[in-house]
Amino acid sequence: MIKLLDSRSCRNCKLQDADLVHANLRDADLRGAQLQRANLGQAKLDGARLNGADLSFTSLTGASLRGADLRGARVEGTDLRQADLNGALLDPGALSRSHWQQAKGVNQEQLSFVELHNAGVEASMQGRHSEAEGYFNAAIRREPAAAITWVARGITRGQQGQVEMAAKDFNYAANLYEQSGDTSQAQQLRETVKEMGQGDQQGGGNGFGSQVLNGLISTFGALAPLAIKAAGMGMGVGF
Repeated sequence: MIKLLDSRSCRNCKLQDADLVHANLRDADLRGAQLQRANLGQAKLDGARLNGADLSFTSLTGASLRGADLRGARVEGTDLRQADLNGALLDPGALSRSHWQQAKGVNQEQLSFVELHNAGVEASMQGRHSEAEGYFNAAIRREPAAAITWVARGITRGQQGQVEMAAKDFNYAANLYEQSGDTSQAQQLRETVKEMGQGDQQGGGNGFGSQVLNGLISTFGALAPLAIKAAGMGMGVGF
């Protein structure tokens, strides 16, 4: 660790569990370094070379990684909340197993369908429904046939009182399930839409109560993270 702080070069170093909070490691050469569980919170890593480094379960909360090269790095369980990733180089899908949702500078166009869907799930579970809807929108643009994401977006819209839009999402998801041969899921969604309409007719506000929401979440698991290998997980046609 002393060598790293003095020279900012420590290729393949064993730095597991190291305390490097606020460390100035701009342009450091950390290629292949073992940094599992290290604390790099608020560290300055702009331009650092982290190719092939193991950052599993490392804390990079609030760290500056502007222009850092993270290609080939392992970021499973890595905490990137409030980190600055503007210009950082990452492998496609690299963030799938990390906590990146509140990081700055993440280019959504480089994120996979699973990363976007799971970001929506996390935001929704934390009550950030408008943000969640945005992630689900991006996920749907990536995989329009992903029925589970249409359901998740419908739930999020329902939580915001957007009942008509939620109903449209559920109906579209029902069509996707039906096309893939899952008629029971399709029927469940259509029954939900009917319940929503009955709630309106009976003067029940927006007709989208917590019981309906909880029933959908329980039935579809729509607000549970997708596995990395998501193919076949109730996503409708095209998988």
